[in-house]
Amino acid sequence: MRRSEEHDLVIVGAGPAGLCAAMYAGRGMLDAVVLERGVPGGELLNTEWIDDYPGFEHILGRELSAKMAAHAITFGGDIRQEHVESISRRDDGTFEVATSGGTMYEAPAVILTAGGIPTKLEVPGELEYAGRGVSYCAVCDGAFFKGETLAVIGGGDAAVEEADFLTRYASKVYVVHRRDEFRASKMLQERLFANPKAEVIWNKKVTEFKGGPKGLESVELKDTVTGAPSSLAASGSFIFVGFRPNTGLVKEHFEHDAAGYMITD
Repeated sequence: MRRSEEHDLVIVGAGPAGLCAAMYAGRGMLDAVVLERGVPGGELLNTEWIDDYPGFEHILGRELSAKMAAHAITFGGDIRQEHVESISRRDDGTFEVATSGGTMYEAPAVILTAGGIPTKLEVPGELEYAGRGVSYCAVCDGAFFKGETLAVIGGGDAAVEEADFLTRYASKVYVVHRRDEFRASKMLQERLFANPKAEVIWNKKVTEFKGGPKGLESVELKDTVTGAPSSLAASGSFIFVGFRPNTGLVKEHFEHDAAGYMITD
């Protein structure tokens, strides 16, 4: 049997947005609870160093996460480790947030800050070298690869645009795509093709990431037409093959775009 708790506000997710919401809810004297399945911090925890957050010239992602959580707690933030299974709304307008731990949280308002998850390639070495050469955020980590050789994986707008962006840091950026043409917009493609520091490797898919104690050293590839293997020397690889928003928690139908992102006003 589920236990139930009533609050003024339930915040789902304790990344930067959720922690900020908790801080302001506390300042507003609301009885708010933050539900997070892991450690507070969200995607900050997947970034080693952060150099572009106001007030902190150079700070570890996990350290900034801890400071944000502590700040929210100072204003009364109640952060709980809970795995949210669903969010639904009763006929009277009250929201019900069900968790795997057996507690039903009830509130007149819910702030959903559960973020999303970058689509993984799920190949050997991807998890091992995450944060040590393998990344999913060019803006976050690009500056750490000045003068180095990078591989960008993907063929959509994100991959092509971020590859062009990364050339401001890297000496060479290879874009690895499993097909013989991009899905990205023509404007982005033309910009990339005109960049002398960028080169496209067509009809290749990643089979493995290899490296050593210092981090990533190479990206192993397989030709999607001939099946021939090859190896690309690179100290960094940025993966842009999709992003899945965590909006599946909401059980009722809501307005969303083709990718599943909730449309708000």
